[in-house]
Amino acid sequence: MENTLKQYDRAVSKCKDIFAKKTKDYGTAWRILRTTSLTDQLFIKASRIRSIEELDEQKIEEAVDSEYIGLINYSAMALIQLNLTENDPFELGEEKATTLYNEQIAIARQLMMDKNHDYGEAWRDMRRSSLTDLILMKLLRVKQIEDNKGKTLISEGLDANYLDIINYAVFALIKIEEGEG
Repeated sequence: MENTLKQYDRAVSKCKDIFAKKTKDYGTAWRILRTTSLTDQLFIKASRIRSIEELDEQKIEEAVDSEYIGLINYSAMALIQLNLTENDPFELGEEKATTLYNEQIAIARQLMMDKNHDYGEAWRDMRRSSLTDLILMKLLRVKQIEDNKGKTLISEGLDANYLDIINYAVFALIKIEEGEG
């Protein structure tokens, strides 16, 4: 588990760096997006990954790991949006945005540790393509929950699904780092 935590933190560090740099470049323009729009952006990224996996080729020479990074960052943005109201400022400022981002990543990391304890790091025996499929399934669930105005009868809510997407995407980045194409 100790190695997993180091790998997790290394993967997330790249994501945080990109989030921070884009916040410097663009501010928090993403705040204009409704969570449904963030979900659609996530779906596009996950669909591109699956397409590349199935076709075994790509026309745009942007590495697949950048799509997983995007999945992590957009999921964190969606979680932040879920916790903010229309009364919160549109422009959060670099420090506030980074603090909120770090809070969501910390929640995802703790969830990963808890699940790894219970499941014995079963994700390590999974194919990266299965992680992509799980992300797509979670996104379809999120879309259904959104279509149901956030109401579920017995299922986890939006936040739990976004947290799982973060963790599956981190696992995929770890697998890429370990050489699993």
